[in-house]
Amino acid sequence: MPTVSMTVNGKAVSADVESRTLLVHYIRDHIGLTGTHVGCDTSQCGACVVHVNGKSVKSCSTLAVQAEGADVTTIEGLASGEELHPMQAAFKENHGLQCGFCTPGMVMSAVDLANNMKNLDEATIREQLDGNICRCTGYHNIVKSIKDGAERMGG
Repeated sequence: MPTVSMTVNGKAVSADVESRTLLVHYIRDHIGLTGTHVGCDTSQCGACVVHVNGKSVKSCSTLAVQAEGADVTTIEGLASGEELHPMQAAFKENHGLQCGFCTPGMVMSAVDLANNMKNLDEATIREQLDGNICRCTGYHNIVKSIKDGAERMGG
């Protein structure tokens, strides 16, 4: 079994895993960070989104060995101590969640979106959310949260 080493949320981690281990299982099962969710097992829902070297990826379709040496950020790594990341705070304050299952992936996708696109409008946010599914809401408060979070992030 190969040893896979990376930095997760600023901490160096390493584990022996089978070559076929998905990054989502490496994060959940070997590191013990359960905020990244397994939703559909088909790369459709986006509940598993994390950042690898600053870019959002679906960790259910990425092998852990592909992230060897990478800098990985999960939902647990966004906050600074007790202070929520601006996007997390926006989701909280704008009621951008219901059951919360999709929220980690939504927030991680939203942070990447806000980092890479400026002056986000509702149509752009909705288009860019393709690949992130919420089964509870009509997306209105999610879009509102992302717009607010992006503004808080300086976008």
